[in-house]
Parts: sequence; C-alpha cells; structure tokens
Amino acid sequence: MRNDRLLAGRAAMTRPSTELLAVSRRWIDAIQHKRKTEMRNLLSERQHLRFVGTGDGEIWAGDAVREGIGEFFGVIPQFLKHEETFAEAFENGDSGWACLAHAIVFADQPDRTFHVRSTLIFALEDGVWKIVQRHGSVPLPNVDFTGIEQNAIADLVAAARTGFSLDQRDGFASIMFTDIVNSSRLASMMGDRLWSSEVARHFATLRKIIEDADGQFVKSLGDGTMSSFPEPARALHAAQAILHATDQSDGPAIALRIGIHTGNIVQTNDDFFGSVVNKAARIAAYAAPGEIRVSDATRKMIGDSQNYRFSKTISAQLQGFDGEHLVHLLV
Repeated sequence: MRNDRLLAGRAAMTRPSTELLAVSRRWIDAIQHKRKTEMRNLLSERQHLRFVGTGDGEIWAGDAVREGIGEFFGVIPQFLKHEETFAEAFENGDSGWACLAHAIVFADQPDRTFHVRSTLIFALEDGVWKIVQRHGSVPLPNVDFTGIEQNAIADLVAAARTGFSLDQRDGFASIMFTDIVNSSRLASMMGDRLWSSEVARHFATLRKIIEDADGQFVKSLGDGTMSSFPEPARALHAAQAILHATDQSDGPAIALRIGIHTGNIVQTNDDFFGSVVNKAARIAAYAAPGEIRVSDATRKMIGDSQNYRFSKTISAQLQGFDGEHLVHLLV
C-alpha cells in the first residue's frame, strides 16, 4: 500500500512536458497558416472548453468555440514575420499547461511588431491531449490601461541614485519595492494631513518588519519604499509579513503591491544602485494590488523550499531590459 502511494505521488509530480510544448506549437502553427480543421481538432469536445481573447467581451465556451475558431483566426492578416520569444509547458497527471510568447509582424503593417502571449490549459481526453482553455493577451503599459502614468516606483529608483559617489562598493542582495496602489483615492477621502500621518505609520510598520528580517530599509518616497536583504528568503518572509500586517491594520484599507529581485548591486553609504534595483522596480510594477511578484533569479535561489509557493508565472517585457523575463507570483 505504501509503495502504491509513493508511485501515485511520483506520477502526479509536475514536470516539464516536451509533448505539450509540441502540441502548443502545432496550435500556433495552425493559427499562422489558417488550418481550421487542425485548430478545431486540438480543442476539447467537452462543454467546459473556454476561449479567452484579447478583446473586450471575448470570453466564449463550449461548442461555439469549436465551430467558430477557424473564422475567428481566419480574419487575421497574413504573417510577414513570426518569432517565438518564450515557450514552456508542464504536465501533472491528466492535466497540463503551456505559456508562449511571440513577436509578430503582419503583412499589412510591415513596420510594426506585435507582442502576443498565449496560455493553454490541457486535459487528457481518451488518451489525447486537448486544449480546455486558451487565453490570449497583448502586453499593455499601465498608462495605456489606466490612463495614468504610474511613476511612484520609478521615482523611488531615481531618488535612490542621488547619493551615488566614488566610494561605491559591490555586493549581493535581494531588493524589494513596495507601493501603495490606491493612495490617491485614500488621500482624497482622508485629507492630506490625516493621510500623511497614516503613511508615516505604514512606513514605520514596514521598517520594523524589514529590520526584524535582517533587512535594511533603504529609502521611502511618496507612497513607496525600497529595502535590501542579504538573502532572498528573508525578503520573501518580510514581504509576506508586510502584506499580513497591512491586511490586519486598523487603519484604512491600503492596497499594496511588492516586487523582489536578487543580484549584484552597487552600494554607497546607505543607497543601492545597479540593474538589480531597476529590475526589482519593474517587477513591482507588474504586481496587482495584494500581490508579491519575484524575478526568476529570486525564485531559483529559493529552490524547492516548502515555505514558499509560486504560481501564475508570466513572461514579461521589462522596460529598460532586453528580451522576455519570467516573473512569478508568491502565493
């Protein structure tokens, strides 16, 4: 009995899947070359099939997806150039998932490159992998989505550079940024004086949590903070404690987002600089309210620790950095 449980546990382990990656690429290739029958055959025949597009209202289910999938992709212009920029797939038992990103140039717009991301969820149906959910997305800057240029974290990075001097020294650290997302609304409700007092109390709470985790509270600016930790586990521990403390606070309901990246930094006096600082700031900008997002470098250094779980991995283009970068959600 014990051996049966061990074998079952091993069988259900999550592992990279070359098979699902191949199926995913067949799906993309069928879209590119408008092979309607192949697209249809790769989809589940069950009513739980879901298709989520990039446009408003593009959420469909069941037979409507299978019957209309060819026409949906059939109106897309011919591809002039198509490059896969990121691809990964995993399976666990009878289910699996894949994430792909592509740079596409259409024949009717040869001077413009579109970046498209696709997430596919699979299930084994009668021994064959079938897509049970597809979700497509197009990266959109915050300013285009909200109409507001969200500069809090960028301003914090800029402020951190003001102390740069010739006595800089190298070091290894995990950099964490926090940002209050709903500060403008709370400030208008509470008034500037009361809100400023609440922000000061918030920062004092964060400073204590950071220092208790052997971190250094480097700087605050506006509604954001920057801190440094000697190792990623301490940064993650502090980030979780900060969200918990924020949720348990008897003050206004603050919506906080957090980003963490690990790498070599340059330190001068009490300030930190370098690409690791900038990348941590960019990752924080990808976090939704109440989320902790970490870089792939931080995730890999944590390893298989049972104290931390990650999900919703995305491949992101980070401003100021080339290529695609994996960003993980700390559960």
